Amino acid sequence: MTMDDPDPVWVALSGVSVILSLVVVVLGVRVAVTRTFPAFWVRVARLTTRQRGQPVRRGGFLALLGAGLLVQQAPLLLPVPLAVGRALFALALLLLVGAVGWFALLRR
Repeated sequence: MTMDDPDPVWVALSGVSVILSLVVVVLGVRVAVTRTFPAFWVRVARLTTRQRGQPVRRGGFLALLGAGLLVQQAPLLLPVPLAVGRALFALALLLLVGAVGWFALLRR
C-alpha cells in the first residue's frame, strides 16, 4: 500500500453515497412521473393533505438533488482529469441550485 492508494473506508463510503443517490433519483423520478407517493413514504413522513397534493414538486426536487449528489461523487470513484472534475463539480452545483429552484418555484 502506497500513499497514492485510496483509503478503503473512503471508497466504501463513496460507494454507499452513490447507491443512496441512485435510490433518491429513482424514487424522485417515480414520484414525479406517476404523480403519487409510495404508501410507505406517506406513512413514515406523515404527509399532510396539502403536502400529498405536491408529488411533482417533491419528486422533481428529489430527482435533481440525487442527480447532483451522484455527479458530485463521480470524480471520487473514477480517475478523471482535473478539468473534468471541476466541470462535474460545477454541474453538481447547478443541479443542486436547480433542485432548490424547482422546489421553490413549482407551486402545484
